[in-house]
Amino acid sequence: MSTFNNSLLLKISGELVGDQLEKMKFLCINEIGKNRLEKMTSGLQLFMVLMERNKLGPDNTVFLVSLLRDIGRLDLADKFTNCESQYAGSPNYLPNDEEQAKLDIATEVITNQIGRKWRTYGRKLGLPEAKLDHITQKHPNNLEEQVVELLKEWRTMQKAEAKTDTLIKALRSCDKNYTADLIQTELEKRNANGGQ
Repeated sequence: MSTFNNSLLLKISGELVGDQLEKMKFLCINEIGKNRLEKMTSGLQLFMVLMERNKLGPDNTVFLVSLLRDIGRLDLADKFTNCESQYAGSPNYLPNDEEQAKLDIATEVITNQIGRKWRTYGRKLGLPEAKLDHITQKHPNNLEEQVVELLKEWRTMQKAEAKTDTLIKALRSCDKNYTADLIQTELEKRNANGGQ
């Protein structure tokens, strides 16, 4: 793991209070086994074993984030997600400039059009239910922010594989053909203007 993730793991281990570590250990029984878990006295020991079992790594934090959410520590799960999105800012983790520009156009159209069906759309894009619940909790009364967060999460998840075509196909599978057509119209306008 990269050093920033190790220092983050250290912080997270230090912030686990009360029976939170016990709850995390309970949720890991199938992955690690009861006997080994009983000997653990810190979050760090748990994280080390999760790394050994390939349940935790630089590109593999979903399991730990879901554990933190399951024990009610959304604040710690968010720290991980925020760090990941900064990490994902390195060039190898992003689509090329042209695709990013197309994704930005698609994001704007979808944010203005998707409305209350955003969760259905999120499922079509492959976001886990826990992630969708977290987005709802984070922005309970702001539909637009929920959609923005959904698309941000999807782009973080997809990294360099994020493609506008995927967004369009998912819209069509939700019967949001009008929105899909709008994106294609905007992209055609951009191409006609020489990519401006």
